Amino acid sequence: MRSSRNVVKRPTMSHQGASGRLRYFFGRAMTNIRQNLFVNAVTVGTITLALLIVALFMLLVVNLENAAESWSERVQVTVYFDRDLASQEQADLQRRIQTLPGTAKVTWVSRDEAFRRFKMRLKGQDTLLEGVRPDILPTSFEIALKRNNRSSEAVEAYVSRLKTLPGIGEIQYGEEWVRRFNTFLTFMRLVGALVGGFLLVPVIFIVSNTIRLTIYARRDELEVMSLVGATRLFIKMPFLIEGLLQGVAGGLLSLLLLVLFYQLFLHNAGNFLTFNPASSGLAFLPVEFMVALVLAGALLGFLGSLTSLRRFMADN
Repeated sequence: MRSSRNVVKRPTMSHQGASGRLRYFFGRAMTNIRQNLFVNAVTVGTITLALLIVALFMLLVVNLENAAESWSERVQVTVYFDRDLASQEQADLQRRIQTLPGTAKVTWVSRDEAFRRFKMRLKGQDTLLEGVRPDILPTSFEIALKRNNRSSEAVEAYVSRLKTLPGIGEIQYGEEWVRRFNTFLTFMRLVGALVGGFLLVPVIFIVSNTIRLTIYARRDELEVMSLVGATRLFIKMPFLIEGLLQGVAGGLLSLLLLVLFYQLFLHNAGNFLTFNPASSGLAFLPVEFMVALVLAGALLGFLGSLTSLRRFMADN
């Protein structure tokens, strides 16, 4: 007599129609997961590790982009004058500059304000300024540019338009600094795209081969189902749903681990870094990135299952 402990209870299709089939497929997927906990744990762990690497990279890129955005605010154009402007002349010129496309903010810097800034930079060396008067410094307009007008080409085009205004004096905007800054941004984005591309291929390969273990563990059952007339979709669907669930679980676990690493780093980085990340504006992933991470896990699991099923079907 066969022992009841060896009898595997399989879900049955108790409802007709699309909802009945979907319920049956989910039931089969959950049963498959419970019966192969170790293999499924390995699969989920693989997806989690792969997505965690991607998530850490995404976190790095997000904070580098934030830092770049902060640095880009320093890109400004300065117009110097060797004389004091009358109040009306100053107001008229400031208004004309403000109307130029790309202008975010225009600030007037008087001689006294320029001298005060100069003294702040030489703080502790006041003896160097003995006998120096504010008259030696020029007055100026400091022009902050909008975000989309901070590239090298955009700044040069803006300066060309600015020179056409009557009454404009000497213009400086740190051409070399702007050029280096934009080269750095371009390089950073290129590295991000390359690293993301290199990570994608091995992740799909690893997930596909790990999920393949689950399919081969039940290859006899799949062959029997095929022999009794089950359609390819009927055979594949539980495994595709299983891969989808594994991917979602991997995405959620990678997100949880990322939160833990982020919190641990914030609380302990002060012990080995010269700055405090918590006060320096280190940001976590935006909501849309977190959603994308979980969806990427689901897609990886689905594609891994689909790839493995195609190989299995082709071999059989």
